[in-house]
Amino acid sequence: MLTFAAAVFFLIITPGPGVLSTAGVGAAFGARAGTRYVAGLFIGTNLVCIAVVSGLTAVLLADERLRTLLFFASILYLAYLALKIALAGSKVAFIERQSPPGVFGGIALQAINPKAYAVNTALFTGFGFMPTNYPLEIALKFLIVNAIWIPIHFAWLWLGITLRRMSLPHRTQRAINIAMALSMLLVVALAAFAQS
Repeated sequence: MLTFAAAVFFLIITPGPGVLSTAGVGAAFGARAGTRYVAGLFIGTNLVCIAVVSGLTAVLLADERLRTLLFFASILYLAYLALKIALAGSKVAFIERQSPPGVFGGIALQAINPKAYAVNTALFTGFGFMPTNYPLEIALKFLIVNAIWIPIHFAWLWLGITLRRMSLPHRTQRAINIAMALSMLLVVALAAFAQS
């Protein structure tokens, strides 16, 4: 169970569309809009979890060719995000919009977020710790995922709000970008390892 919790922590805290956009919404629109957006991400990520656990994702991905294609597309997308973050220059590479995306925007992002599917598939189909009681294991996994997911996303929201208030030197901003990119590459490596 501790291995599962550690995997949840590292897979969720690493930069991906959800946490980066959370920081971006916080930086651009503040705590109230950011909280609404996080609520949408929370609903969306749990809908993805349900799709994975219920087998809906498995039914859609029953074709091995389609599954392999989508796996490599997700890996390429995550690698692309890492490269985009690393090459963002001296601006902290948060996602910005003209108006706050709100609850629906958060749900919509998770519905199309390949990292959400890759992470939840790895977490819910692997890291077994109760082989004799699978329903209880799934329930505990939901509790653990959400208990870790919520504070991590609010930490990213706080980071976005805080960074907006600071006037960081260009070198520091570039170092933040590189650290985020390396975190994304760690996700890519973990996803590739989980697939093999």
